[in-house]
Amino acid sequence: MSALTRFEELLEVYYAFLDNAATFLLTLALAYVLGRYVVKPPISYALEFRGTERTLRQGIERLVSVGVIVAAIVIALTIAGLDFVLERTAILVAALTVALGFAAQNVIGNLVSGAFIVTDSKFNIGDWIRWEEQEGVIEDISFRATRVRTFDNEVITVPNSTLTQTAVTNAVLNESLRLEVTLEINYDDDVEEALYILRTAAQSHPEILENPDPVVLVTELSEAVQLAGRFWIADPDRGAYGRIRSEYARTVLERFEDAGIDLGRANPQALEGDIGVVPKDGDDENESGSE
Repeated sequence: MSALTRFEELLEVYYAFLDNAATFLLTLALAYVLGRYVVKPPISYALEFRGTERTLRQGIERLVSVGVIVAAIVIALTIAGLDFVLERTAILVAALTVALGFAAQNVIGNLVSGAFIVTDSKFNIGDWIRWEEQEGVIEDISFRATRVRTFDNEVITVPNSTLTQTAVTNAVLNESLRLEVTLEINYDDDVEEALYILRTAAQSHPEILENPDPVVLVTELSEAVQLAGRFWIADPDRGAYGRIRSEYARTVLERFEDAGIDLGRANPQALEGDIGVVPKDGDDENESGSE
């Protein structure tokens, strides 16, 4: 075989490769655009139309986005005549899955936990949660981690496995939330008057619910009389929680001052007894010897 013939064969292989590569890239682009702008929007619209929770909707949309990319690659390889790559890729993926399964147990655990969290209708973006002495509002939930914005405006990235293995309090899951304000008064103050002020302060606040009724009670008798006012608010969120609690406490403080009720101020007590000097042991022995 002459050198010219070999060169022509190389050119044919080169052109065939370029043709396959160009077909692959063009098909990939067309398939991705079709999926991104034709397939995904109706799915998003259907989820929104059905009132699907924001968290679940975003999780499904992310899965659709990944599916569009995978489908575009598979279609492009098939049309370009490169489908043999899929067979080798399947074997490679299987081998990598076994190898990485042991090395990435935490990552896999987070992914599985993320799937449970995303599909949990009682755990959604915008919820105010507390866990392990921390709290904040959920900003985003992915299949690996959950981002929570604290009330100091910091963002915490929490692994999903942490949230599924820890007790998490969702403070805004229900339509109402109970607040409690505790305080102390002295024994010589009028307890009944203090309880009356706690009750009427709650009843006069426009955002405190009448049903259930506010509850006021004596919680403990120790160095002072400990009282508590418990009441409910509707449509709770962190802002309303802090604001209403503060407004209630300020109203109680003003009415206590008008009624002459002290908030846990210690009463002065008289000290009785003799004041003297206690001799040291050595001084006792010297005095004994001198006698």
